[in-house]
Amino acid sequence: MLRKFTTVLLIFISQILIAQQITCSPKDSTAVESKLVEIDGMYQDDIGATMVSVGKTFMQTPYVAKTLEIGSTETLVVNLQGLDCTTFVENVLAFSLLLRQQEMSFDAYLKNLEIIRYKDGSLNGYASRLHYFSEWIANNAEKGLLKDITGEIGGAAITKDINFMSTHRDLYPFLADDVNFSKIKASENYLNSQAICVLAQDDIAANEHLIQTGDIIALATSINGLDVTHTGIATREKDGRIHLLHASTGSMEVEVSKKPLADYLKGIKSNTGIMVARPL
Repeated sequence: MLRKFTTVLLIFISQILIAQQITCSPKDSTAVESKLVEIDGMYQDDIGATMVSVGKTFMQTPYVAKTLEIGSTETLVVNLQGLDCTTFVENVLAFSLLLRQQEMSFDAYLKNLEIIRYKDGSLNGYASRLHYFSEWIANNAEKGLLKDITGEIGGAAITKDINFMSTHRDLYPFLADDVNFSKIKASENYLNSQAICVLAQDDIAANEHLIQTGDIIALATSINGLDVTHTGIATREKDGRIHLLHASTGSMEVEVSKKPLADYLKGIKSNTGIMVARPL
């Protein structure tokens, strides 16, 4: 009887959330509450170490692409059942911040997720989502959540035309709407006026000692129109080397790369280097 009541209550809560621009299934409501219990007490006075501890609780979670591209309007999607590389990093950061803030509640989690995922921390339609990861880093740095340290560890400024979304409009259902399309174009124009800093692939091994556990790693690419193709979290493993904790498209689940980051990247033909952001 109690289980039936709980299920009905979760469905009711889910319906309310959707009405409030939030999409969260009963399973994910339960998953968030379970995660809050699982990570309670994990904060280590070191946000980087906390990020990795929290991140490793997601190990073997399935990789699922385009979990945010649902419905006909933009909502704050909560999905812990399947993660892509970006939603993995977003959720790890959101939960890690909860530990630092000492606010272990569902509402606080939703607030953190919205702040991290959207421009200036506020959901205001599809174009307000931080679609390009270089902008994700820059905007979250402006919020005081992290710092782009790429330049400090040997990176150099580069310029590149960022226009993949507008030149591949058919891949993004929300861009069928002309208003969304024009706003994304405006975002791309802004990005194209800004240089980004990248640590070249050939320089990563020599500067690996400057990367810390918990740093957010974004993989820069030579693919036309894109800044970043993949992201994850740095973790220094037992071999003393930096590896990548990420939602992998290879194993199709959250894992720690078997090879150190510098070696792992050599197997990605389009990779040109990395951006590194340090949670604050």
